[in-house]
Amino acid sequence: MPRTPPYRRERSARTSCGLTAYVTQQVLNHPDGIMSIRIVQLGSARASDEGLRIGTVRRPPRGVPRTEFSSRDYYDVWLPMLSPSPDLMAQAKAATSQAEWDGFVRKFRAEMNSSDASKVLDLLAALSKTTHFSVGCYCTDESRCHRGILRQLLNERGAVIA
Repeated sequence: MPRTPPYRRERSARTSCGLTAYVTQQVLNHPDGIMSIRIVQLGSARASDEGLRIGTVRRPPRGVPRTEFSSRDYYDVWLPMLSPSPDLMAQAKAATSQAEWDGFVRKFRAEMNSSDASKVLDLLAALSKTTHFSVGCYCTDESRCHRGILRQLLNERGAVIA
């Protein structure tokens, strides 16, 4: 039986849909052997080891040419599937009380857990163990933003979050 090189480790992880995924970690990709997801505000300066930046927003940035999304630190890949639906986004923007915000959180979590978005979150959680990347949106306050909820959902799926 061939031996697994010391820089590779295999782990099994149960996904939210009940399947077992086998994840091989390439420990030599990073000096300390730890990969992770960063949750960021799009448009902010990138960290040196941030990796691919994924925009989880409904719309691209206004007034920015598509060819400059990456160079202006918005995102490298657009993934609107992980953003709230337009109706739900309107509800979040209109929320003035904690009860209204909690209603948004409940509905957004339901959206993310009952569609293909759930499979994408499972994938991102698994990838967080093998590579660096970041997920973000435009909001300045993560505590009143869907990216804070994405952080919780990814954490619940076992993602490694920086």
